[in-house]
Amino acid sequence: MTTSSNSTGEHPVGRPTPVTAATVTQRPSGMPIHKYGPYEAVDIPDRTWPEQRITKAPRWLSTDLRDGNQALIDPMSPARKRAMFDLLVRMGYKEIEVGFPSSGQTDFDFVRSIIEEGAIPEDVTISVLTQAREELIERTVESVRGAHRATVHLYNATAPVFRRVVFRGTREQVKAIAIDGTRLVMEYADKLLGDETVFGYQYSPEIFTDTELDFALEVCEGVMDVWQPEDGREIILNLPATVERSTPSTHADRFEWMSRNLSRREYVCLSVHPHNDRGTAVAAAELAIMAGADRIEGCLFGQGERTGNVDLVTLGMNLFSQGVDPQIDFSQIDEIRRTAEYCNQMTIHPRHPYAGDLVYTAFSGSHQDAIKKGFEALEASAAEQGKTVDEIEWAVPYLPIDPKDVGRSYEAVIRVNSQSGKGGIAYVLKNDHKLDLPRRMQIEFSKLIQAKTDAEGGEVTPQEIWSVFQDEYLPNPDNPWGRIQLRAGQSTTDKDGTDTLTVEAVVDGTETVLTGTGNGPISAFFEALNAIGVDVRLLDYQEHTMSEGASAQAASYIECAIEGKVLWGIGIDPNTTRASLKAVVSAVNRASRS
Repeated sequence: MTTSSNSTGEHPVGRPTPVTAATVTQRPSGMPIHKYGPYEAVDIPDRTWPEQRITKAPRWLSTDLRDGNQALIDPMSPARKRAMFDLLVRMGYKEIEVGFPSSGQTDFDFVRSIIEEGAIPEDVTISVLTQAREELIERTVESVRGAHRATVHLYNATAPVFRRVVFRGTREQVKAIAIDGTRLVMEYADKLLGDETVFGYQYSPEIFTDTELDFALEVCEGVMDVWQPEDGREIILNLPATVERSTPSTHADRFEWMSRNLSRREYVCLSVHPHNDRGTAVAAAELAIMAGADRIEGCLFGQGERTGNVDLVTLGMNLFSQGVDPQIDFSQIDEIRRTAEYCNQMTIHPRHPYAGDLVYTAFSGSHQDAIKKGFEALEASAAEQGKTVDEIEWAVPYLPIDPKDVGRSYEAVIRVNSQSGKGGIAYVLKNDHKLDLPRRMQIEFSKLIQAKTDAEGGEVTPQEIWSVFQDEYLPNPDNPWGRIQLRAGQSTTDKDGTDTLTVEAVVDGTETVLTGTGNGPISAFFEALNAIGVDVRLLDYQEHTMSEGASAQAASYIECAIEGKVLWGIGIDPNTTRASLKAVVSAVNRASRS
């Protein structure tokens, strides 16, 4: 006998011991954790970014042709670069970093080609990157001669480990590199560029995430003292997470601190450039925008060094999924993916957010059932409001957006394997063949598919599901299995409401005329079947039209008790009475088959 709890606090006899923190013990990993230190926290107790929401799109800069390209095993050919540039323009990006022209002739020639061929729309600003050396700056400015809108992006590393190990310089020496480089950019722009070019300037204290905040601010202020931003003369200050080193929350703290402390803030475009070393680049970018950043630099699908730059597709689609216009067109996401794969010669993962082959697909039975019901509820809600589904708020379980909005069909939303259930199979039949199976029939048919997946393994395609369904429920002239095949029938109704049914059929290979009476054609048909020794009773009956218009087909579903078995049958026919008779025959034939 099980006892109740006692005063000693011991667990009652006969009951299992519950899991508690004390019963779950993590053991030391043995890894060399002594080699690594924690990231530096930011002292900003009155931070405001946690209360913010992103309600409009930031400015975007694609660096696919520069940062993304330099991270490729096989850098893009001129043709692949042009395909990427044209894609970015079509999508709506207005700031595009097109290369590192001082790094080699290939990048220089590409920049010249898109300028000289008139490939750059007048409202698109191209950006080119340079290190802070005079000969490289001159070459970089030369590359954008004749462009309508161009920005030179200068950077130098400011983090302590670079000052100590790479440059062996003091703070003042590193700051001087940034200030002198800015002055040289301005001098060569005045010398080489004409009035036809709207010229902009961007500075990055590289490895901002490892640079002391006070020093990052000091360098940026020194650069601004040279550039002299004012009304109509913006400066872009880009603060790159060249290596992602902290939580997204700390990244946001750093941006809020900089945004608060920069002078001339109203003339500064504060830009965020995350990498994904910790796997949180998207979150870091979003929180930085909440903390005051104005612009995001990244690549399509997160292409870039090591674990990649921040993913512009995910960021833009995250906004879209919250009802905020990203001002970038993702409506043909498969074309975007195919072009990116061609240009980068790299494959997009099937689980990649929004764009992967499987991201709108459910295999789990419970997920499939919820999705099926979600679609049905959405259609019902739209009908009640007198609107289309596209005119009301999207609300389907497990689908954060409507796949159709990014150019996907619904065909791959539910795919069936051994983990699938009745909901997924029913969805396939409804979506592909307009058959809305009653719930108990869903259960019956799903067991047949489950048996197939258990026996054969792997996925069952929609075509295979339909083939099994036809073979099980829909005898036809090409597949005339079962005891009975219908030919023609006629029903009449007497004055007292009694129906008399005459049916021409083939029964056990013999031409036969079946007759019966009842309070409807189905009842009369059951009597006719009883007369030839078929014991059948009606348990449930449902029907629906499969389309609109005069030529619409009707689908009838009948659950029958047949000689001790409970089975469903289905009939499809333009005539609802004939569809019902076919459903009865389907069930009867299945009984003789099983």
